[in-house]
Amino acid sequence: MKSENIAEVFSLDYEGRGVARVNGKTVFIKGALPTEQVSYRLTRSKKQFDEAETVAVIKASAERVEPECCYFNTCGGCVLQHVLPAAQIAFKQRILEEQLLRIGKVFPEQLLPPVYGMPWAYRYRARLSVSVNEGGRLKLGFQSRKTHDVVNVSNCLILPKHVSNMLPELRNLLQNCADRKERVRHIEFSIGEQVTVLNVCIQDEPCEKTKQALRQFSDGLNGTNVQEWQIWLQYGEGKAFPFYPEQAPQLAYNLPEFGVQMPFRPGDFTQINPHLNALMVSRALRLLDTKAGERVADLFCGLGNFSIPMAKQGADIVGIEGADFLTRRASENARLNNCGSKASFQTADLFKTDAAAVASWGVFDKMLLDPPRSGAYAVVQALHGLYLPKRIVYVSCNPSTFARDAAVLVDKGYRFKAAGVMNMFAQTAHVESIGWFELH
Repeated sequence: MKSENIAEVFSLDYEGRGVARVNGKTVFIKGALPTEQVSYRLTRSKKQFDEAETVAVIKASAERVEPECCYFNTCGGCVLQHVLPAAQIAFKQRILEEQLLRIGKVFPEQLLPPVYGMPWAYRYRARLSVSVNEGGRLKLGFQSRKTHDVVNVSNCLILPKHVSNMLPELRNLLQNCADRKERVRHIEFSIGEQVTVLNVCIQDEPCEKTKQALRQFSDGLNGTNVQEWQIWLQYGEGKAFPFYPEQAPQLAYNLPEFGVQMPFRPGDFTQINPHLNALMVSRALRLLDTKAGERVADLFCGLGNFSIPMAKQGADIVGIEGADFLTRRASENARLNNCGSKASFQTADLFKTDAAAVASWGVFDKMLLDPPRSGAYAVVQALHGLYLPKRIVYVSCNPSTFARDAAVLVDKGYRFKAAGVMNMFAQTAHVESIGWFELH
């Protein structure tokens, strides 16, 4: 074994790869952990750094565990399975702290304790890829860690058992569809309190034989007495619609602390981890500490995940979202939860927010931000003068853009009171975090 193929790993990067220095050059090594000595194989060489994969662990970290999933080395989904759960959370906390210091040049006055839940069977929304090779064999699963090929899986440990257990039967069903030249593009699962929806996304309207096979498959699932199932169909560029059975409970998730039930449809954005979502909403609302009669903005409000619990507490909520169908859905959810008079919703492109737009919204006492990975830069840049809310709680799924936006808020006179991580995506390197900002 050549000496240049051995490295001492000193850190993890934001993708969960081990970081080493070899001959003055940084090497990112998949599958390696801090304090480990590993042999590695280069997969890509660039001027500033190399990328590699672990061949063998010579000296193992105390935080290394045997991955539970038999697809760990091929599937691209759960890159931290070889790390103790507590160490995964510590890694995400460190990534957040490093990004705040390196990108934002800011740091909170207090680090919040992490929010975490079940390490497995937590994912209540998922998309599975489908591919058919030249020989006609169908594969159902997730994208490979190394290529864009589909890894054929017969179970998935982060899916609830009643979904994971039926994957082999589903593959057989889809194989029969492929044999009839039906082009299934992908499969989506959405799991609610009372029903699991299986959305079959197919190129063209399926033939009657395929429709009958789907009905029989649904009847078989509903005979297990685990949870009700409903199959939806989506073909071409059309919208998904309920196929069989026609009548089923509505998809919904609960926020029991606030007495809220949130109906949703397949394809709607909801947090994939409902248990962590409930804990996240609870933490966000405690930090924001809304009072009855306060005027509060919920930007990037989606279906009203934060808006409706705040409205139930008596605050006057204005939710703003970029898509009309979402603001309509949020309004309907507010009405269903008997707080329609306390919550109003409007549509606006928040990525084009300017000072005039902020002024048009009026003065808010407090604000909650829950942007996508690209962050809320336009919003925080546009806040000014009378339109600076006295308190902002920022929920982030990307520590880099959170750090950038936190720096803007600090420059505008906010104290960065607290921040912490929430392990929404256990076994993966994705970092969900929350921050609290208070105007001087």
